Amino acid sequence: MLPPHRSSSALLLSVFALLLLAFTVSAPALQAQEKETFTEERFEELQAEGAVILVDIWASWCPTCAQQQEILAAFQAEHPDAEFHILEVDFDDRKDLVTRFEAPRQSTLILYRGEERLWFSVAETRRDRIFSELLAAIEP
Repeated sequence: MLPPHRSSSALLLSVFALLLLAFTVSAPALQAQEKETFTEERFEELQAEGAVILVDIWASWCPTCAQQQEILAAFQAEHPDAEFHILEVDFDDRKDLVTRFEAPRQSTLILYRGEERLWFSVAETRRDRIFSELLAAIEP
């Protein structure tokens, strides 16, 4: 049996190693998302092109948002050729856009094709539902 101070150190080291491993495994998927910070100019440009746009209203402290990010990363990993754009709105810093999009809270996803709003969702974390909405917009 290890002395008490050594067992605490060993436990902390193990937890750190697991966290590092988890970050290393998930980092490539998160980088593949190629998100953009929302700007009015970019939104209007994409709408004029008739592009598929997902407005993602998120907060860094939101566990539901983190789940949504994992689902979006999985979608892009499974559908690397899917053409759509993710425009991010920081819930805490962009209250003007939160109001404009009538988002009741963080974890709001709004899907457009051009100027047509196709889907409005709050706190949706069902992978199959997010996948199906994206696919329906991308492959009409």
